[in-house]
Amino acid sequence: MGEIEQKPTPASRLGAPENSGISTLERGQKPPPTPSGKLMTVKIQMLDDTQETFEVPQRAPGKALLDAVCNHLNLVEGDYFGLEFPDHKKIMVWLDLLKPIAKQIRRPKHVVVKFVVKFFPPDHTQLQEELTRYLFALQVKQDLAQGRLTCNDTSAALLISHIVQSEIGDFDEALDREHLAKNKYIPQQDALEDKIVEFHHSHIGQTPAESDFQLLEVARRLEMYGIRLHPAKDREGTKINLAVANTGILVFQGFTKINAFNWAKVRKLSFKRKRFLIKLRPDVNSSYQDTLEFLMAGRDFCKSFWKICVEHHAFFRLFEEPKPKPKPVLFSRGSSFRFSGRTQKQVLDYVKEGGHKKVQFERKHSKIHSTRSLASQPTASNSEVPKQSPQSASLTFGAGSESPSIQSCQQAKEAKVSTLESGPHQSPALSKSPPGSRAADGAAMVPPEEEEEEEGGKDGTQPSKRQPPQPSTELSINSQGGVAPTNVTLSPNLSPDTKQASPLISPLLNDQACPRTDDEEEGRRKRFPTDKAYFMAKEVSTTERTYLKDLEVIASWFQSTVSKDDSMPEALKSLIFPNFEPLHKFHTNFLKEIEQRLALWEGRSNAHIRGDYQRIGDVMLKNIQGMKPLAAHLWKHSEALEALENSIKGSRRLEHFCRDFELQKVCYLPLNTFLLRPLHRLMHYKQVLERLCKHHPPSHSDFRDCRAALAEITEMVAQLHGTMIKMENFQKLHELKKDLIGIDNLVIPGREFIRLGSLSKLSGKGLQQRMFFLFNDVLLYTSRGLTASNQFKVHGQLPLYGMTIEESEEEWGVPHCLTLRGQRQSIIVAASSRSEMEKWMEDIQMAIDLAEKSNGPTPELLASSPPDNKSPDEATAADQESEDDLSASRTSLERQAPHRGNTMVHVCWHRNTSVSMVDFSIAVENQLSGNLLRKFKNSNGWQKLWVVFTNFCLFFYKSHQDNHPLASLPLLGYSLTIPSESENIHKDHVFKLHFRSHVYYFRAESEYTFERWMEVIRSATSSASRAHILSHKESHLY
Repeated sequence: MGEIEQKPTPASRLGAPENSGISTLERGQKPPPTPSGKLMTVKIQMLDDTQETFEVPQRAPGKALLDAVCNHLNLVEGDYFGLEFPDHKKIMVWLDLLKPIAKQIRRPKHVVVKFVVKFFPPDHTQLQEELTRYLFALQVKQDLAQGRLTCNDTSAALLISHIVQSEIGDFDEALDREHLAKNKYIPQQDALEDKIVEFHHSHIGQTPAESDFQLLEVARRLEMYGIRLHPAKDREGTKINLAVANTGILVFQGFTKINAFNWAKVRKLSFKRKRFLIKLRPDVNSSYQDTLEFLMAGRDFCKSFWKICVEHHAFFRLFEEPKPKPKPVLFSRGSSFRFSGRTQKQVLDYVKEGGHKKVQFERKHSKIHSTRSLASQPTASNSEVPKQSPQSASLTFGAGSESPSIQSCQQAKEAKVSTLESGPHQSPALSKSPPGSRAADGAAMVPPEEEEEEEGGKDGTQPSKRQPPQPSTELSINSQGGVAPTNVTLSPNLSPDTKQASPLISPLLNDQACPRTDDEEEGRRKRFPTDKAYFMAKEVSTTERTYLKDLEVIASWFQSTVSKDDSMPEALKSLIFPNFEPLHKFHTNFLKEIEQRLALWEGRSNAHIRGDYQRIGDVMLKNIQGMKPLAAHLWKHSEALEALENSIKGSRRLEHFCRDFELQKVCYLPLNTFLLRPLHRLMHYKQVLERLCKHHPPSHSDFRDCRAALAEITEMVAQLHGTMIKMENFQKLHELKKDLIGIDNLVIPGREFIRLGSLSKLSGKGLQQRMFFLFNDVLLYTSRGLTASNQFKVHGQLPLYGMTIEESEEEWGVPHCLTLRGQRQSIIVAASSRSEMEKWMEDIQMAIDLAEKSNGPTPELLASSPPDNKSPDEATAADQESEDDLSASRTSLERQAPHRGNTMVHVCWHRNTSVSMVDFSIAVENQLSGNLLRKFKNSNGWQKLWVVFTNFCLFFYKSHQDNHPLASLPLLGYSLTIPSESENIHKDHVFKLHFRSHVYYFRAESEYTFERWMEVIRSATSSASRAHILSHKESHLY
């Protein structure tokens, strides 16, 4: 008897590994050598109905043949597929990857092996390669034709309409009917022809890649999706069918599912002759017997089904490939069969880390030429999936590879732009769209995981053309200077998103000419004063430039846009703009005075009187005193922020107007953040003056003015401190509201934000990534929704009143695990690290204490979705959708509006980390601007950039005069270090930022500026100590 048995531990029930072991995906690890010897020829039928012939050694294991097929297809996610063939009894069986091929396929000349999908994931968005989704779409098409995928007429017509769109393109009724007459997708197709044509008319503009995605979106909701029925009988002799899926074992009567046994409930699977046995875990609430018995046609049928059950359990539930059992010395009992290959988690991690190269593939049945997308211009409309590029994929240069253009400029420039969020592929023709095109309207940002990289420069004779943002496309400059688009890279559970230019994408930071060599750069550098006070004064100047640009966003750009539209009420205009114009005028003069003082300090004029001007305190004192009459305007900013948010809440038109403005490049932060900039700036003045007073001895000529200025600014900050805390919380709640769907009343009086971040929620399906939002009265958990707007869908809420929290790593066998027990439900979550778990524990415990001191339970939050009250063992169909939801889901997706994809919520999701309100407050205080030299890991030259640090990001500009950033680098998750000797930097004042394979070097102009950049960046890359935010600050409610 063959059997598979799981140890009865909570960890195995939740899919956690019993032993961590060594990952099968370690870099540098090589597969076992293929045995040499006599070759055998095997015919493989592909999913597009073509036949290919492969020659493999007779002694080679089945894995060698599967690898050969995957390599032939350039398929990265080949682990979802398998090879099946008829055995000597004409039973269709899967090729065992560990056994020699010759022992399985006895007469290879007379056998055709089929390459088909073996493992169907619960969500097609987990398929991260366009080629993989195309092959899955072919499998769905095949299952429809063979009657294996049964569904109602509406679903069938919708499925076929997507297939037709991918094969012949946009709607043409005559062409459609001619194509349907020649191609039969289902047996009773004629009766559905009108409905198919009607559905196809609604798909205009969809590329083949989009059609594949939509086809899988419809198919995955069908009950028979990915199901292969195995005839059996129950104990009473009733004819039934057994099947296995990612969730467990299913029981069908005909094509109707009548029962399901989740992996969490199954303790042991075994077979004895032709009896298939399922041993369940004891459950007092269940009416099932301890062991269920099913009778199959024979032992071979029974063993074949048992094997596929073993493989499904391992692929979807385990973290890594199970280790082989030691061979018994004398007697063996049961089958030695085990799952071989990568688990789904390993596949997702491998593709996410980019351990592969993308290459092109051809769609055999598609009559659409790839140049079809060249003529179309980017539009503002949205799509849930990536556009197919003119070439679905292409090879790129590896890091550090050189091209022949090196001789013209001493270095080649390699620019690489890729994202985790998939939008449309754009062709080289689109990359040359005019500057005014809509494609370039989004703010240009760097994705959280794969940031923009560049090396060297282009030919100095050619002016640099800055590329517009290119969502989900990896670009590489080839030796002729052309751009080769490559396929899309998604992270686990991420759905492809929108057609618009994603704000997460960085354009190329190409220098106008060749980069200078280090010797030339040194020769051009001016010898500035070495006094630390000078660099403190210079910091005031550089940050003042950025502050003026931020004021201009409201006083100039926003006001100009508002004047062309009548969606904003006059009362709101008179509240916002009159309070910004005086500030902008005042700080323009302030900046001039600081720069004049610095010019004298540097000796650029009147060198004989330099000594009288080597100070900044008098300029600071004069202007801070001049700021006092403007205090009335500062008080108005909080009122303006509240009025704007209330007006947006009451006017859909104003909401759309403000959202469209946020998509402009100049608005590189959320709009309401700019309204608080004047309050934040006061804190920056206070910090600089504190450092100056600490630096100067009391006898210094500048000490008295610095101390007086510090006293003045401290008084102003103290007066506005309460308002500032209140407004920061108010602004953060409204910002989070834009990222969430399924919740109505997030912003209510008394609610305070504490922490947000990514945790893994444990359920019957195993570990599932969720986004958690902690407030002072409730904990929300959400998932990344399949919407064009990138928003997070609220799944449930846990009121903090009466909640308890405890570590449960030992109980569940999952690292960094916590159990949250509320009055109505309990959930188990796991953090990515010990430090993350401790942060969450401290903040949740603090929030529970606050809730206990409040007046009682929180009001209901969720707008439409009920709380998820399922225990970990009950998550059978938590997020399942029915066929009846198909049309509603499609229309809701179409109604979704564009949304910024580079918010802190998305960065935390991609980096699997968290950030608290304490961190946000520290980030507000730690803002910095200035010139830095940047170098990549494989480049030699340094590029000078104007860099602004704010909101946990580095924003890059060509110069301080630019109105919008060229790119950004979110720093959460990055490590900040000093280069080692082996890195051969050999320059002073250099710091290094690295995250996975991404490495950046930055060089400051002095010791002081180097220390300042290290200080502020460290505040973003490593969270502050978990000081209780409300025990150290007053609780300011609104």
